[in-house]
Amino acid sequence: MHGRNLTLDHALAEARETYARRRPKSRARHEEAAEVMPGGNTRTVLFHGPFPFTVMQGEGCRVTDADGLAYVNMAGEYTAGLFGASHPAIRAAVIRALDGGLNLTAHNAFEARFARLVCDRFPSIDQVRFTNSGTEANLLALACATIATGRRTILGFEGGYHGSLFGFPRGAPPAVNVPHRAVVAPYNDLDAARAVARENASDLAAIILEPMLGGGGCIPAEQSFLEGLRALADETGAVLIFDEVMTSRLAPGGLQEATGVTPDLTTLGKYVGGGMSFGAFGGRADLMAMFDPRRADAVPHAGTFNNNTLTMSAGIAALGEIYTPAEAVAHNARGDALRAALNAIAARCDVPVQVTGRGSMMAFHVTPQAPRNAAEAAATNQPLKELLFLDLLERGFYVARRGMVALSLAVGEAERAAFTEAVGEVLALRAPLLREARSAA
Repeated sequence: MHGRNLTLDHALAEARETYARRRPKSRARHEEAAEVMPGGNTRTVLFHGPFPFTVMQGEGCRVTDADGLAYVNMAGEYTAGLFGASHPAIRAAVIRALDGGLNLTAHNAFEARFARLVCDRFPSIDQVRFTNSGTEANLLALACATIATGRRTILGFEGGYHGSLFGFPRGAPPAVNVPHRAVVAPYNDLDAARAVARENASDLAAIILEPMLGGGGCIPAEQSFLEGLRALADETGAVLIFDEVMTSRLAPGGLQEATGVTPDLTTLGKYVGGGMSFGAFGGRADLMAMFDPRRADAVPHAGTFNNNTLTMSAGIAALGEIYTPAEAVAHNARGDALRAALNAIAARCDVPVQVTGRGSMMAFHVTPQAPRNAAEAAATNQPLKELLFLDLLERGFYVARRGMVALSLAVGEAERAAFTEAVGEVLALRAPLLREARSAA
């Protein structure tokens, strides 16, 4: 066992040393940032060892760091960067908004047009309200559910991420979670969800889930799981919430359209606002009516930047001009083809690597079998995943440290082919270590 670990330790140490040696300017920037930010960081997911690189410029699907090293950005801003770093239609939309004024202190000419595009696009959304992030959208959807039902308990799923203030990593919920009474079941385990929901039925306000785990490893929900949760919500009187902040890009009307399972409320974010700071929650008209300020008993929903002109204008360009239903279908077909090619390479190399996901979202796992839930994903070999991350960086491809890929529209056929080739090189190079890990498992 010690020899095997030393071999992997040596490979990792060598990869980290190469990474650090080639990026002295990024190291210096990180050390300077650490003087004024804890760990030099204000967004945890971007941190990785031995220190994160600093991007100085982005154009299309390429970014360049402080040391002049260029990468094809396969992480795609964790799905928010669907349009790449500098889409001309988004840029033009932002300039149009700036020309009309930024802080108008009133309703503006963009917001109703944008709301119409959103409502027409997603099956569950009769009416919508805008927020500044997916986190806000999910918290307000949960507030809507608790007020509408008069209940307090929320059923979530292990590995679910619903923003910086509400999520369910394996183990105890994080200390930053807002104080809902939360109960948790394993993802893709309908029997467990039924047991938990029925035990808490009298106080169950909402069932919330991503119809494919995003940060939890790009693990799709099984059709029977989604259909069962819809029936369970109806049985218990709970509000079914689909967090489609990430997954709404996977079909013209999100995964709710693709699966035919319609939630009561849906949350959106990221690319829908053109990659700007954005969130939205919407759903059945009878639920959303509580936020109608014409009502004497209206629930207030404030937010200085909810209808900011930059995001509203960029969102109109995003849904109305660029990511049309036809483009959504074509883009996700390209993602499916890429994922199939990567899994075929892993099979040819005879290594325990699985690429899970759907459409333009996918994630690498070092494991013999594709994980079905967060526990199985967490059990995969994390040191080897870091090694693959560093190896791909050295070949000019930036995937998320956790192995996630979110294709942008700017990643073309040539980049996809080159990425496939780079993955093949890395898997062949590390095949002995990968096979050793499989034997150890």
